[in-house]
Amino acid sequence: MDFDGMCSDDASERTDNVDEYRRTCIDFIEDISHDYEAWVDYYKLPEDEDKRRRAGIRATITRTNEWIAKVAQSIKAIDVVMNDGIQKMAESTAGKPLEIGVFVNHKSGYTETRPGIVDVNVKGHGRDGRKMKLGFHFKDDRFRVESTCDAYIDENDLPTQEFEMMDIHLKLHAENAKPRDVISFTVTISEVENDVEFDRRGVSTIVHLV
Repeated sequence: MDFDGMCSDDASERTDNVDEYRRTCIDFIEDISHDYEAWVDYYKLPEDEDKRRRAGIRATITRTNEWIAKVAQSIKAIDVVMNDGIQKMAESTAGKPLEIGVFVNHKSGYTETRPGIVDVNVKGHGRDGRKMKLGFHFKDDRFRVESTCDAYIDENDLPTQEFEMMDIHLKLHAENAKPRDVISFTVTISEVENDVEFDRRGVSTIVHLV
């Protein structure tokens, strides 16, 4: 597992007992959080920012493990929830200086919806007159999507221009989803000035299909 990557452990290939794997992953989330807290130590931040980042990490542990315990119903679903938690901890560790919000059914971070084409509302506001635009999660991959169904974000006709006030809508295709499926996705936003990327942050959301 790298700083903002996914878990590379192959424990899921060594067991088919969902409850056993659930317990293993709950413990793993707690254990791996100490690595992220160590990064916060390393940054030697002002007290308020230090507390803010640690609070984000601790809140992610709680919510992720609740979802592992109560929402995820298969080993694949546990993996999706666990990796979403890892991503969220990385985002808290890196800090959240940009005003960005990603919403599904008016909720952010953890939400639910019905199968179908899901509306994803992305909002953002740059600092000091800078503009916002959709960025790339990794190299040529604009979005990170992991799910228990064949979910994907439509990349046709994406609003890729720069915005003073970003308020855009993406289409998350989940027509093949069934109740109890889970989808985790990350939208990355870049803050730009004079056509140069000044800063960039990802925002991860996990969706429970109901």
